Amino acid sequence: MASTFGELPKDAKSIESFKLSIQDSSLEELQTLLRLSKIGPTTWESSQDDRRYGVTAGWLASAKEHWINRFDWRSCESHINSFPQFIATIDEDGERYDIHFTALFSKKADAVPIIALHGWPGSFLEFLPILSILKEKYTPETLPYHFIVPSLPGYTLSSGPGPTKPLTMPKATLLLDQLMTHNLPFHSGYIASGGDVGSSVARLLAATHSACKGMHINLCFMGQPASIPLSSLTDQERGFVQRGQKFRDTSSAYAMAHGTRPSTIGLALTTSPLALLAWIGEKFLAWSDEDPSLETILESVSLYWFTETMARCLYPYRQTWDKERQGHDAPELYVAKPFGYSLFPREVIAVPRSWAATTGDLSWFRQHDAGGHFAALEKPGEMLGDIEDFARHVRERGVTFGS
Repeated sequence: MASTFGELPKDAKSIESFKLSIQDSSLEELQTLLRLSKIGPTTWESSQDDRRYGVTAGWLASAKEHWINRFDWRSCESHINSFPQFIATIDEDGERYDIHFTALFSKKADAVPIIALHGWPGSFLEFLPILSILKEKYTPETLPYHFIVPSLPGYTLSSGPGPTKPLTMPKATLLLDQLMTHNLPFHSGYIASGGDVGSSVARLLAATHSACKGMHINLCFMGQPASIPLSSLTDQERGFVQRGQKFRDTSSAYAMAHGTRPSTIGLALTTSPLALLAWIGEKFLAWSDEDPSLETILESVSLYWFTETMARCLYPYRQTWDKERQGHDAPELYVAKPFGYSLFPREVIAVPRSWAATTGDLSWFRQHDAGGHFAALEKPGEMLGDIEDFARHVRERGVTFGS
């Protein structure tokens, strides 16, 4: 039998194949709730077509109608299931975690293991276009990588925080390192690539776990280094800084709400699918360089709805705010390993190269002409090219993988 991309590496343990199948009753419930949900009154604010105050009432009404009458979840489900998917069971500190991931596995002995990490309000769906490119470009015998795309703990198809113990970013990071080095036998190491929350996880992996041999990110969370004056930046770089400051001043209230009232947000947005669509849809529209298709937005929001993710995924915000409320920020973790940074100009906070270089051994950098917050989804070819080039760079730095 010809090998497939879904053939687990030898010595993989506590991993089962997975197929996504949302119950018919859940689909029927969604339809009922959508039909019964009303659009709020049109106001001056909700009628501004430039979306300066958020999504418009017209957009929400049109999206609702499409969700009810034309959106086909089963077609999305079929596409998702065309990629190999798995559930890894991890026992940690007396608790069981089921970590979902999709992956393309190589038959090459020296294939580079890469873990690709999404953010909020994204999911593993962000990386499916990249997986499609890899499937077309390579066979299992020629694929130079094991490309692993997990659902972050607490997000969509991975289990997350229960009612008795809070989940933290270090714990979530530990679980993903366990996935790569225990459930999957990548003992010689792996590379982490991520954006948004995934960039924070990638940094934690690189800085605190020896098996992570390199970090590639497309969002670098940080403030202005004291050693780098604004006058030293190019006009374009100062534009990035100004854009980031405008985002903090006018568009970051959602993050404060997530961090300070995660219970209220989680409960409210898992009660109404239309509210969830407004909350998440706004981010896809505002944070992308070009508006994604409504089908793309509805696929992501539907997955969040069916898995009740909003009630489980806010711990990164809560943990960050808890630290700030106690009078100190989370420390920047310096990464003394190969560090790559892809800068997409319409990222909500695109920090200059010189700034990012103060947080690690920035040995690989590329700036793009287009692309925003959801880079893997918006520019999959460019993002894959960056990840592949960075993987080659890590090897050139003397890091070896495989048996």
